[in-house]
Amino acid sequence: MSDSGVGEEIGAQGARARALAVLRVRSRAAAVALLPAAAAVVLLVGGATGRLTGGSWDAARWAVTGVAAAVLLCAAAVAAVITRARPALSPTVEIAERSAPDLYRLVRDLADRLNVPAPSSIALTPDCDSWLEDRTHPAHARADAPHTPGAASAAPVLVIGSPFLWWMRVAELRAVLAPVVAGTGPAAHPDIAAARRFVRGLDAAVALAGRRDLGLIRRTALGLVGRIARLMLRACAEHAALMERGVASAASERAQGVDYGLRIVAQEQVGLAYAGWDRLLTRVALPAWRMGRWPSRLDVGVVSALTELSRRDRLAEGFTSRLGERPACDLLEEPGAVDEAASLLAARLFHGGPAVSGPDWSPVDWQQYPEEVVDRKWRTEAARLHRVLDDMGVRRSARPGDWTPGDPAGGAVPGPTLDRVMAHLAGQGEEAGDRLAAGISAEVAREEAETPPPASATSSTSPSNTPGANPPPPTATDATAPATLDTTGDALALRGTDPLPLFPLMPPRTGRELLADHVTAMVCCAAVDTAGAAPGLDWLDGPALLMDGKRRTDLAGGVLSLVEDGDGEPLRMWLASTGVRPEKPVRLV
Repeated sequence: MSDSGVGEEIGAQGARARALAVLRVRSRAAAVALLPAAAAVVLLVGGATGRLTGGSWDAARWAVTGVAAAVLLCAAAVAAVITRARPALSPTVEIAERSAPDLYRLVRDLADRLNVPAPSSIALTPDCDSWLEDRTHPAHARADAPHTPGAASAAPVLVIGSPFLWWMRVAELRAVLAPVVAGTGPAAHPDIAAARRFVRGLDAAVALAGRRDLGLIRRTALGLVGRIARLMLRACAEHAALMERGVASAASERAQGVDYGLRIVAQEQVGLAYAGWDRLLTRVALPAWRMGRWPSRLDVGVVSALTELSRRDRLAEGFTSRLGERPACDLLEEPGAVDEAASLLAARLFHGGPAVSGPDWSPVDWQQYPEEVVDRKWRTEAARLHRVLDDMGVRRSARPGDWTPGDPAGGAVPGPTLDRVMAHLAGQGEEAGDRLAAGISAEVAREEAETPPPASATSSTSPSNTPGANPPPPTATDATAPATLDTTGDALALRGTDPLPLFPLMPPRTGRELLADHVTAMVCCAAVDTAGAAPGLDWLDGPALLMDGKRRTDLAGGVLSLVEDGDGEPLRMWLASTGVRPEKPVRLV
């Protein structure tokens, strides 16, 4: 037997041994629950045969029988909750086989080469990761799907990170997916499958007991169930972790015979894709989400971001030469629709946006991003800055010829100028910045509080919000998505009362950070209105100020000096060198 075969066998045996250890925890819990009942049976039989009679035996018999009945009822309730509790389901974009036949063919060919069962279906997630997910629980079954007797033993679902499809080439994707697909082999073992179902049931029971939307009676009853489930989960946690480690080891060893050399190179692309995806979400997508717009081509954007990274970073040289090969997104029939569905799901997961588009939540193309996101962001923040200054009683600067844009009279009405901001911050010391930062923070908090909560894919009276009811079948959450897609927006509803976003990208900004952003926005508005600058998009850094077609990266130093130290001289020197006139009023939203 080869070294790979020996390693695979050792990993599989270790996983099975740990799975049996997990199941022994379940057996011990059942034994403990049955112990009072066994004692009650002994006492009852002893009384019936005349061997255990008398006052004390009768009292013990009735006491033990009562305790046994109570314990059995409690055990039955715990078992019912663990069995029926809905395990967490990863929100994904389901890919039907008719919408990606080439992708399904690639995965099945990979499974045949690995001699393992093929995944039951494929789904995409807006993240740089791939895994197998068990969706055989009855709560995860679609209401319109026909019931099959072997559904409980169906193969897991293959979840693929959507950025991989756009950045990786077909051969690289196959190499990266090989160890993931190989995991369907150990997953098919009855002991491992049973242990996984038990652990997921415990986890779901603990999560159910922790929900805050339950009534007093249910919360009290489930509190006891949750404590028992948590105790069993702690008892089998180490065994479960080692079981998964053994499964991963066995899958990795099995996959070494498939594109092993290419996988080493492809892993470099995984790290690169993660870096580009993180920058794209935090620097580019997040400002748009805050403005009520969601970029509809995030996966296309990650290719542009990584291409820009390869141009700037010498370590990334040569990666763009791969772009001449066939991208993995060609395995999809309609990559644009899939990208749009994944982009909307990313906005829900990482920002908490609504599940469907609307007047206050609409898609934006990359070509429209500078005008509809960057320029609007700058002018909205500049307007908020001057609104806070008005509330603080800071006098507007009035110079000859100043006017408020849009004033039909065209008179000398004091307008919103950059001079007003700089004079306030530079003329009153550090306390002025603290008060202004606090005012902006309060204004932002007030606006967020006035914003209605994200609209759900289903109404508040839908069955998915009724405790114990089966959720509706997952349907396309975007009207533009084709019928071959299933975006599981309802997967978010399956998480109960977990607040959105589920995975916030960044911590809340401090008052000083908000102040610096607003002052930068005011400077950019002045540059656009008085010096012919233009809003732009940098794929790695987000909103950018363009002058003469080139991005200006030297603005931050002057703004920080003004905000942190109250020193406006560096910023005034920058304004003079670029031709920006701070005394001129700017256009606000």
